[in-house]
Amino acid sequence: MQVTIIGSGYVGLVAGACFAQMGNEVICLDVDSKKIESLKQGKIPIYEPGLEEMVRENARLKTLRFTTDKKEAISNAEVIFIAVGTPMGEDGSADLSFVKAVAQDIGSHIEREYVVVVDKSTVPVGTAREVRRIIESALAKRQDSHIAFDVVSNPEFLKEGVAIKDFMSPDRVVIGTDSTRALEVMKALYAPFLLKSDRLIAMGIESAEMTKYAANAMLATKISFINEMSQICERVGANINDVRQGIGSDSRIGYSFIYPGCGYGGSCFPKDVRALEKSAKDVGYTAKILQAVQEVNEKQKMLLVEKIVRHFGENLQGLSFCVWGLSFKPETDDMREASSLVLIDELTKRGARIQAYDPKAYEQARFYLKDKLSSITFMESKYSALQGCVALVLLTEWREFRSPDFGEIAKLLKEPVIFDGRNIYQHCGLESKGFKYYQIGVGNIES
Repeated sequence: MQVTIIGSGYVGLVAGACFAQMGNEVICLDVDSKKIESLKQGKIPIYEPGLEEMVRENARLKTLRFTTDKKEAISNAEVIFIAVGTPMGEDGSADLSFVKAVAQDIGSHIEREYVVVVDKSTVPVGTAREVRRIIESALAKRQDSHIAFDVVSNPEFLKEGVAIKDFMSPDRVVIGTDSTRALEVMKALYAPFLLKSDRLIAMGIESAEMTKYAANAMLATKISFINEMSQICERVGANINDVRQGIGSDSRIGYSFIYPGCGYGGSCFPKDVRALEKSAKDVGYTAKILQAVQEVNEKQKMLLVEKIVRHFGENLQGLSFCVWGLSFKPETDDMREASSLVLIDELTKRGARIQAYDPKAYEQARFYLKDKLSSITFMESKYSALQGCVALVLLTEWREFRSPDFGEIAKLLKEPVIFDGRNIYQHCGLESKGFKYYQIGVGNIES
């Protein structure tokens, strides 16, 4: 098929590369000329395992092209995906200005007799209807009554770090449409990804739009729930690691997303939970669970700061702290809403210096921490980051942090203190090695 992806960010690039990999002719359209020129040269603006190789290979085969020319990208497309950003507005709602601008462009340039327009961006319920209205209005101005189109909701469920795998072998493909014709087009487009079993779920447009928000809200709720349990465990002398095993073995609960930590971040959970709460408020409903999920998460991001202050005191002037991991999760360079941003801000406000190491997130970190650069040194290795610091703070559980040389850590640190924001060293017997070890949700660790 002739497929156009409008928006060459995280979702757009992954979708474009994967559709091209299956033999479709894909054009990725973006208004950012610098980004498009970089992509033409094989330079990927984000880190996602396997994406750079897939983009370069399909660009070489000419199944994947990049352009800023709206007419070129839109006029001949059979399926057009809207994959632009929907950033959070000041009131917590999703900002749809980019989506609406794209709908106007589509209405101005489509030429095929029938086109399927697909909302891939995460958008509030009712957006597909609004996109249809905008396209119809643009067509009316052109007086092109011969062009037919349908608008479909096809939310993405990609996990950063394994996005290629998620797209190539999805656990479900949700299609929201009231058009049989559009559904058949979407089934044909996704057929190569669903050879092993039919995991395509068709539903109404509004239900599909809601499914994306509900899924992210549910996962965020699980994270905040286990983090709240960890806070209670610390106060009553229980061990959240044991509690997690005890509840995760229940098949109704499961182990996924119940790992205690220092709060969730990223581009989806924080933004989508707030947007869903705002959507509920707009129709007269107070989403108390969603409010609590956000409140718990914000408090959790302060937990390591509180532990550090209890150990070293409120005045951290002259102290250097080693931070391992800056991105909000492993296998991505995404720093949006990352716990590291809160911790570094709080420590530097108290006079501390930071020596940070992350395998991939330096460029993003320099952008998000630009006001703190005088207090941060980005190091070339995890061990060099330890030199002269009074403690190690583990924030992101990259694989290279999982089995470090604790003897080397003790030798390089001024004091043998570790604050573990992901509880990955819980079985390493650090106390017997002479460390003061702080983890999350274990009541008998601190004195």
